[in-house]
Amino acid sequence: ALSGNIFADEVNFDADWMDDARRYYTNIVGKYGIQVSSLLKKAAGIDIDMICPLHGPVWRSNINHFIDKYNHWATDTPEEKSVMIAYASVYGDTENAASILATKLADKGIRNIAMFDVSHTHPSVIVAEAFRRSHLVFASTTYNAGIFATMETVLLDIKAHGLKNRTVAIIENGTWASQSGEKMKEIFASMKDMRVLDASVCLKSSLKKDQLAEIDAIADAVAADFFTPAGKAVAEAAHEEKVENEAFFKLSYGLFVLTARDGNKDNGCIINTVMQVTDTPTRIAVCVNKANFTHDMIKKTGIFNVSILTEKVPFKVFEHFGFQSGKNVNKFEKNDAVLRSENGVYYIPKYTNAFMSGKVVSAQDFGTHTLFVADVTEAKALSADPSVTYAYYFANIKPQPKPAGGVKKGFVCKICGYVHEDDTLPPDFVCPLCKHGAEDFEPLPEPAAEETQKGFVCEICGYVYEGDTLPEDFLCPLCKHGAEFFKPLS
Repeated sequence: ALSGNIFADEVNFDADWMDDARRYYTNIVGKYGIQVSSLLKKAAGIDIDMICPLHGPVWRSNINHFIDKYNHWATDTPEEKSVMIAYASVYGDTENAASILATKLADKGIRNIAMFDVSHTHPSVIVAEAFRRSHLVFASTTYNAGIFATMETVLLDIKAHGLKNRTVAIIENGTWASQSGEKMKEIFASMKDMRVLDASVCLKSSLKKDQLAEIDAIADAVAADFFTPAGKAVAEAAHEEKVENEAFFKLSYGLFVLTARDGNKDNGCIINTVMQVTDTPTRIAVCVNKANFTHDMIKKTGIFNVSILTEKVPFKVFEHFGFQSGKNVNKFEKNDAVLRSENGVYYIPKYTNAFMSGKVVSAQDFGTHTLFVADVTEAKALSADPSVTYAYYFANIKPQPKPAGGVKKGFVCKICGYVHEDDTLPPDFVCPLCKHGAEDFEPLPEPAAEETQKGFVCEICGYVYEGDTLPEDFLCPLCKHGAEFFKPLS
């Protein structure tokens, strides 16, 4: 039941609904990632205003956040770099070893470790968590010369859903003729792109003191894989570079539409720096890039409005006010969802929670930017929605790059689209979906060769500069950031 709130932005979706959404997708659709990716690729060209699921709340804002989850699930790309430990324990000894390993991983700096008892947790939950996380540990007792029944069910379920691209560690337990470890390895060996670490532990009923070194070896192997060479390179670069641009993104910024009017000309732009300076008199300060047309209008007229954007704002608002210049287009020509305040300047009532009108009392030149200090002449609260921050914009509003799905070999059913991943198709193969035979399958098409693009991409707005070198004094034509905010195209 939805308890009255039918929209995702009316509930705490990530906290209360995301686990169920992931569990539903991975267990029902998880095996069919190729088909989902194909559909998402087609949908990428559509301006989606609303997603109406058959189950769960309706999405009408932050849609890219939800689509990004589907892209991760469909391409077997972990949502997060974290560790799941699933264990099957009869007398508690295997659970104890798993808990000790979790503690040692935590001591090595790994956070957000999740542990599950497969005898008390439904397999569908563990399947979903395996899709979610990058590193998986399975610990099982030996049962009837094999894997403990509930663990075997979990592993076969994960295999049936075609999970790929994970790092796995194994702990086995058996007082005599321990077999669970080898049986678990056999299952992972039959799956694609599942890397089982060499380090493992074989318990004889309980973990002995002299086996702690083996637990340490597993923790070291998981941690070594977890903290990749790329992470080490970043750390080394930090010693060489005393001022990192990334540090400034840790500061808390809001996002605002700054509007101005000069004669009959209205304009607006996106800014991220607005602050209250004093309470008596009530004054605010705004910092504006000189390259913005709105900057020149404020400098000339001395008046402006600031509209405070909320977390419901869609990316198209940033495209409209931030990715084009008022020198070339009229940003308010076809915009009926605006109102004028008492100073005659437009403000944005939609996707905002307040606006303020300012009259400039001083201006300070800071080279590329001007800091305007202004008396507040009018201010109104418009909604109770939370203000959007820079961090929230990057995590939930700005379109995310789609995870690479990799090149897959196999055969696709011409009737229903089911994909059989293998180098060969058995002549007696029957499609598990539509029940048609091998004669109705055809090889997956080879991906077209793509020409490598050379250039640099802006880390702020995504603008691409094509060329072998980027001029040191280059200024992004969209967001007005300099060359230090660009990185080479990979």
